[in-house]
Amino acid sequence: MSELSPYRVHLPVDGRPVTVFGAGGEALGHIAALRAAGAEVAVVAPLACTSVVDLAERGQITWRQRSYEPADLETPWLVVAATGEVEADRQIAKHAEESRTWCLRGVQPTPVDAVEEIGGRPGDAEQRIGEVVLVGGGPGDAGLLTVAGQQALHTADVIIVDRLAPLAALANLRTGVEVVDVGKVPRGAGTTQEAIHRLLIKHARDGRQVVRLKGGDNFLFGRGGEEVQACNAAGVPVRVVPGVSSALAVPAAVGIPVTHRGLNQGSTVVSGHVPPDDPRCRVDYNALASSGTDLVLMMAVANLAKITEALMAAGMPPETPAATITDGTLPSQRVVRGRVGTIADAVADAGLQPPAVTVIGAVVGFGTSPAGSDGRGGQP
Repeated sequence: MSELSPYRVHLPVDGRPVTVFGAGGEALGHIAALRAAGAEVAVVAPLACTSVVDLAERGQITWRQRSYEPADLETPWLVVAATGEVEADRQIAKHAEESRTWCLRGVQPTPVDAVEEIGGRPGDAEQRIGEVVLVGGGPGDAGLLTVAGQQALHTADVIIVDRLAPLAALANLRTGVEVVDVGKVPRGAGTTQEAIHRLLIKHARDGRQVVRLKGGDNFLFGRGGEEVQACNAAGVPVRVVPGVSSALAVPAAVGIPVTHRGLNQGSTVVSGHVPPDDPRCRVDYNALASSGTDLVLMMAVANLAKITEALMAAGMPPETPAATITDGTLPSQRVVRGRVGTIADAVADAGLQPPAVTVIGAVVGFGTSPAGSDGRGGQP
């Protein structure tokens, strides 16, 4: 007799406690999809990948840094067994059934050594070379991943993912896909760009279809160009699936058009990851202040005070409208509006943390924030 097909249902997890056992690549998609559905997510695992650690540190999930215990099944309405260990997941599922708790099983991956050196299999002269696909995942909401991006995920053998990618899109991958988290935390832990290049090339040379999943668009502060260069230099086929840029989509999500007829004739997108007085800074803030365009600042939360000071010192009026949006398009999205002279203090007082986008200029005063903001919307 053939195995019976499962009966598929959608579970209303909004506001309900859900526990995910496991905090590696296999668990990432489940964690993100449950967050997007409004669940109160707890993760139980002795170790966690960078993206899970980041979510826990920002208060988006609760991480219990230990192994599974049967008592963990007493509270949650739903559990997900995604430890990456077949026997451990079986035990969790068995105990869940005995306690009459809903349990989902994660897909068991093929182990991947994230620090293996570049190189094909010795003596395998006819080994098929795979392909690397650089996918821009959009600002965070999995619904804003393009159709081409979704198709690339569905045909992937290995997905190498950043922490700001639409992680919820990883919840429904085909069986056997390996997810490798190479997330970087600002001024914290992360995988070097050179190590990421090695991973892309190594897996492609092993004949795998490799997807590099990033947040936003891979060619706007996404180092996509560097990854194309690395693949080309190694003789590995590479193609690009552009993504919805956070620089445009995140302001739009709170009702701010970065261009608007009668208000401006353009916007300038700038990285604020180094302050204006840093020797590494190549941005001419004197020119920006008088450019006649509105400004979109990426990666600028830590240096926002110095950046706004430089703009005002260059002649930008302190009353120029400004807004900062964090976790744009995600359930945790928040927006703070103010003026260029006050926005840095307002962001600090509100406790906003990266990832965030700041918009400076007349377009910030356009309309009001739509439903779903943190209630700080409206005219600045």
